[in-house]
Amino acid sequence: MVRAVLLDLLGVVYNGDTPIAGAVSAIERLRNAGLPLRFVSNTTRSPHKAIIAQLTAFGVEVGEEELLTPARAAVEWLRRHGLTPHLLVHPNLEPEFSGLDGANGRAVIVGDAGEAFDHARLNRAFRELVAGADFVALATNRTFKDADGLLSLDTGAFVAALEFASNRSPVVLGKPSPDFFLSALANMNCSAADAVMVGDDAESDVAGALRAGLGAALLVRTGKYRPNDETRFNPAPTAVVDDLAAATDWILTNRAVV
Repeated sequence: MVRAVLLDLLGVVYNGDTPIAGAVSAIERLRNAGLPLRFVSNTTRSPHKAIIAQLTAFGVEVGEEELLTPARAAVEWLRRHGLTPHLLVHPNLEPEFSGLDGANGRAVIVGDAGEAFDHARLNRAFRELVAGADFVALATNRTFKDADGLLSLDTGAFVAALEFASNRSPVVLGKPSPDFFLSALANMNCSAADAVMVGDDAESDVAGALRAGLGAALLVRTGKYRPNDETRFNPAPTAVVDDLAAATDWILTNRAVV
C-alpha cells in the first residue's frame, strides 16, 4: 500500500521560476488524499529558506520538516563528525554552513557551484583532499535542465574530476544515496516498501529510490527527461508518466496495491 510520497522538485514541480502545468494542483490532491509528503531535492544552489519561499510563491505550502536537501544533510553530517567545511558550492549556499568549526579536521564539500567552478577553486579543493580532508559530495547528478530549457553540467562531473585526481571516493549525501531516501521517511511512520518516489532523473531519483527499497518509483517526462531514459539505468521505473499530475493519478489509483 502507498502510504507516503517523495517528490523531486526541479523538473517535477517547477522548471526555473515557473511551476510545471498541473503540478501545484497535483500536490493539493495528494494532500487532500491524506498522503504525507516529503520534498527531496538534490538542488545545491539555493538555501533551505529560499526553496520554501519559492514553493510558497507557487502556492505550495511546505513545512520545514517536509523539505530535505543535501546541504541540510551535510550540515548534520559535519556536526556529527566534528569537521570544518572547505566549501566548493554555489555562493548562495555558503550561509547554510556558517558557524561550523569542528575540532576533528576538515571536509571538502562539493555542490553545484555554477559559474564559481573554476580551476583555482577546484585545485584548492584538490589540495585539501591530498592533505587528508574528508570528501563529501552533496550530489552526483550528471545534468539538470537549466533556466534556458537546455541541459547543463551538474555536480557529478566536477565530483568525478576531483575523485580522479585525488584517487579518493566521496561520501554522497544526496540522491541516489539510500540514506537520503530513508532519512526522508524516518519521521513519516512509513516503511520504505510503502513509499513511492516521483522524479525526472532515471538514475538518481528512480533507480536510487528503488535500490533504497522504496516500493515504487515513477519517472516523469518533464524536466531533464529524454526519450528512452527509462531503459538506461537499473532498476527500471515502476511506471513512466507524462508529469506530476499523471503521477498523482497513478498514486491514487494504486494506493491499495503497489
